[in-house]
Amino acid sequence: MRRGELADFLRRRRQAVQPAEAGLPGGPRRRTSGLRREEVAMLAGMSVDYVVRLEQGRSSQPSAQLLASLARALRLTDDERDHLFYLAGHRPPPGESVARLAQAGLLRLLRLLGDTPAMVLSDLGEILAQNRMAVLIHGGYEHLDGDERYAVYRWFTDPAVRAVTVPGERERYARQLVADLRATTGRRAGDPVVAGLVERLRAASAGFRQLWAEPEVAVRRADRKTVLHPRVGPLALDCETLVTPDQSQSLLVLTPADEGTRERLGLLRVRGSEEFPAGGDRPSR
Repeated sequence: MRRGELADFLRRRRQAVQPAEAGLPGGPRRRTSGLRREEVAMLAGMSVDYVVRLEQGRSSQPSAQLLASLARALRLTDDERDHLFYLAGHRPPPGESVARLAQAGLLRLLRLLGDTPAMVLSDLGEILAQNRMAVLIHGGYEHLDGDERYAVYRWFTDPAVRAVTVPGERERYARQLVADLRATTGRRAGDPVVAGLVERLRAASAGFRQLWAEPEVAVRRADRKTVLHPRVGPLALDCETLVTPDQSQSLLVLTPADEGTRERLGLLRVRGSEEFPAGGDRPSR
């Protein structure tokens, strides 16, 4: 780990990113060139103190997951991301054919939604950004790595993810995930990232193999699901999806489907980010 060079690189990249590029407001009173440390911490899902220690060259070695979050927050290109990993003493992750940075317009919409739970997703269901209320419902995503980044993979391989969905809704939800993945494979024909994900899912899950053999194709745009939240109980949520023109990313907005859910979301907002119990910290799309 080359702490001095890493610190200098992070400072320079933070100062080079304009707030609008990250979906944040600008304003004439900003005295900082580029992003503030507090803004980087918020975008990357880490503490301000840790960002400060990184920029001062006195931090412990950051994990690959933290580096990936920093790369997204600082809008790094693939080459810049790889350089960041090398400076921190890690081997860079393999590149992907679709950028894994939330588009600035979607980030602005995410911020404008305020207390309405929402998240930005890739076309493979990878969480690229989420607001505070989405974190309180589903948990954070920074710890996810490898195939666990993808909602469809988590659903078919992790019982804890399925456990937070009402049993009567699970088959319908599974079919929606598979149909959406099939639509993505059509748009990204020949993409090794997508083909590899499908093959690994076929190997890992008999349930996926069965549904994949059926011809259902559909891009998810509207849905209703019930999340069994470990703190406040069942949340019936209407899910509206705004898809970008190239269908590479989407903004998923969650609104209460009934008055009971509205009240429970209010309670969750007040209680704040209490620690999730074991098995309840995995986000689901």
